[in-house]
Amino acid sequence: MSKQYALVIDDERDIRELLTLTLGRMGLLVESAATVSEARQRLAERRYALCFTDMRLPDGTGHEVIELIAAQYPETPVAMITAYGNVDAAVVALKAGAFDFVSKPVDINVLRRLVQTALRLSEEKKAGADASSTKLIGESEPMKQLRATIAKVARSQAPVYVAGESGVGKELASRLIHELGPRASAPFVPVNCGAIPSELMESEFFGHRKGSFTGAHADKEGLFQAADGGTLFLDEVAELPLHMQVKLLRVIQEKAVRPIGARAEVPVDVRILSATHKNLARLVDLGAFRQDLFYRINVIELRVPPLRERRDDIPLLATRILERLGREADRAPARLSADALRALNSYDFPGNVRELENILERAVALCEDGSIGAEDMRLVVRAPAESAPSVVEAAMPSRPVASHHHASARSNEGEFNAGIVLPDSAYSGDLAATVAETERAVITKVLEATRWNRTAAAKQLGLTLRQLRYRLEKLGIE
Repeated sequence: MSKQYALVIDDERDIRELLTLTLGRMGLLVESAATVSEARQRLAERRYALCFTDMRLPDGTGHEVIELIAAQYPETPVAMITAYGNVDAAVVALKAGAFDFVSKPVDINVLRRLVQTALRLSEEKKAGADASSTKLIGESEPMKQLRATIAKVARSQAPVYVAGESGVGKELASRLIHELGPRASAPFVPVNCGAIPSELMESEFFGHRKGSFTGAHADKEGLFQAADGGTLFLDEVAELPLHMQVKLLRVIQEKAVRPIGARAEVPVDVRILSATHKNLARLVDLGAFRQDLFYRINVIELRVPPLRERRDDIPLLATRILERLGREADRAPARLSADALRALNSYDFPGNVRELENILERAVALCEDGSIGAEDMRLVVRAPAESAPSVVEAAMPSRPVASHHHASARSNEGEFNAGIVLPDSAYSGDLAATVAETERAVITKVLEATRWNRTAAAKQLGLTLRQLRYRLEKLGIE
């Protein structure tokens, strides 16, 4: 096997010698440069398996080097060397195309893990391009663009925020990012942030030591430790309470966790992918989600298109779903009649691919002789709600509510819709007072931000002007 080369770009001699020694012990041949111009010359002369660059150089910046490599040598992973705690610089580097970053003073163990991950990239790059087409079904232009973007972001270690409505396949896209990247052989750990009780979150995420609290009968490994070396997927990240948002931000920045009851932090090597069907940027504006955490997890944003934006894929998706249902039932797959296909093509699918699966599963159970007609699918056209929804449901992270309160709601990109609309009568006692107070605070904050322009405020809150007036009168806001 031929030797692999690494390039270290830093004007500090001590850093160059430390990296050269460490990388040399890992079997790499190391070359160095002290300036941007020297780096340009080295890159033109040889193909490198990976590259490290300092942020500040005598004749330019590390960002120039990153942009050069991303444009002319995209097969070379490049990591930024940053000052300790300089998270802003690290985020900018990741956005520019850096594979990862390492802070000064350089932690040798962190450096070794980073190098091992980087070296796996070139080995898996070729296999990745073919695999992506088999995971996300569809030949429409939006899906082709999505697969191409996933193939690119999979090579980075930057946090990715997957945006999209409920049912579009955000977890599937996240799994594909993991499978196409250098962490594919390590664990992919998905967690629904809305399904963990608030009081158990710290233990679930970071683990605990035996005897650290009542009921802690043994040491427990947290989700971060379970995902060490791999990927942690935070689904419905908007549901995290503020106190956990603070702790999560620290873990991402320090790359270490402190289990409950432990005296020391435990290093973790985890790539963070997150998703929610809510408009996270709007939640930041309303103070319901920390801006610094949003900035950190949203280094790269990946939008998964809703089904109504890729209607050309509906016949292919339907065929694949029916084939799967047939295999599970050990019989020939059902067929869609022409009128059934026309009905599907004209339907808006507020629940997206997940709703399509449910519709077809119901149709298979109701159809005769394996032929699905339009009437077998029982498509329901949803009328818009007349009553004004509570702003709290529209704007604030919500916990699961009893099923008889659920109302289907379309959640468009760029607007709030929690998918749950409760009438005022659903609240009682202290809960009603708490909800009213929270709602009053949210509305007042938006009105102040829009200089009391009711039309603009209603739009931000996802309400009609008439609905906003109703809430103002009810809450006594003047």
